[in-house]
Amino acid sequence: MTYDNNQKVIYFWDSEVGKFHYGPGHPMKPQRLAMTHSLVFNYNLHKKMDIYKPYKASDHDMKRFHSNEYIAFLSRVTPSNVTEFTKYLPQFNVGDDCPVFEGLYDFCSRYTGASLQGAQQLNNRQCDIAINWSGGLHHAKKFEASGFCYVNDIVIAILELLKYHKRVIYIDIDIHHGDGVQEAFYLTDRVMTLSFHKFGNLFFPGTGDMFEIGAESGRYYSINVPFKEGIDDNNYHLVFKPVVEKVMACYQPEAIVLQCGADSLAADRLGCFSLSIKGHGECVKFMKKYNIPLLVLGGGGYTPKNVARAWTYETSVLVNEQINNEIPYSEFFEYFAPDFTLLLDKPCGDSVHNANTKNYLENITKYTHELLRNVENSPSVQMQYTPDSFLDDEEMEECKLSSKENANEFYDDTSKELEKKIDDK
Repeated sequence: MTYDNNQKVIYFWDSEVGKFHYGPGHPMKPQRLAMTHSLVFNYNLHKKMDIYKPYKASDHDMKRFHSNEYIAFLSRVTPSNVTEFTKYLPQFNVGDDCPVFEGLYDFCSRYTGASLQGAQQLNNRQCDIAINWSGGLHHAKKFEASGFCYVNDIVIAILELLKYHKRVIYIDIDIHHGDGVQEAFYLTDRVMTLSFHKFGNLFFPGTGDMFEIGAESGRYYSINVPFKEGIDDNNYHLVFKPVVEKVMACYQPEAIVLQCGADSLAADRLGCFSLSIKGHGECVKFMKKYNIPLLVLGGGGYTPKNVARAWTYETSVLVNEQINNEIPYSEFFEYFAPDFTLLLDKPCGDSVHNANTKNYLENITKYTHELLRNVENSPSVQMQYTPDSFLDDEEMEECKLSSKENANEFYDDTSKELEKKIDDK
């Protein structure tokens, strides 16, 4: 691995994406994005990055993966007319987990557009690392919503990366299996999917067994690392680091997409792992060292204050900046009580017994290495005609809100727009 302290980082900031609301009592809180942005800016991390207002994905963009009928449904259904679409709700798996809420299609357009634009700017070598914390919705399928996810921005971004890169690796550290992404690329060797997740006891989504390895041309290019509940930092990295090292050496990808779901943190509302914020961030630090084009996305995470902590810390890792453990004063300051620190050793909550024995973890690692013997030689891909980018240079420049040089102006103007309230602390 090579380490480059001068990697250029871009960050997508959308003042609207944190204002959407899935509904009362729903565990998915887009407001966590406003909290993350607030911390990022109050820690002055924006001075280390170029800030972009993201492109909004069109119907055409979303239909690069999803069916015409499904995207048409998302674009038309609203809370006020949902009764007119009653017969379609089961067909598209829209209901309790994936409700119809105000601005649903706009929400999808925003988070998908940011991931797509990040992929294009990586393709054009306008950056080395692109960060979109609003993305990473890995459960959405071609024909339906799933697990709080409606449009699979990850798949769409990877399709964009494949225009210029022969091989792309997708790495997922969300506690839930990245089933939507695995399914999309299950039959190809141009994308390797590597997911570290909880598996067993009917844990959602029920997929991600280590024996799901791909099929046809994609056989051996889906790698699953199924953990049991309670895994901690040390045990996680005893598997994560050697598996990733082996995958990177065998597959030799030309770009990385890293999904950083924060529900793998200890004390997550829907999770059962015991990772610390620093331990979660260690995965990000490890991938950054490979120094190849890197798209960093959000994902799950249902204790908003800890999601914001983790993604802010990981932003600091990506820009190679040491930041103070004391959380700076901001409009969300009260939500980080009582300690007001960024790096909790273990976020407060009931401890979970670590059911991952040393023998179990060794067997997972060994099995993964055996699978990878089949991909010792990275697949050769014949590059074809490359379609034009969806944004030209002038349009891209219009999306740019600030660079490092004028970051102070940007913060003064935009920090006031961030949401000041969130449903749950």
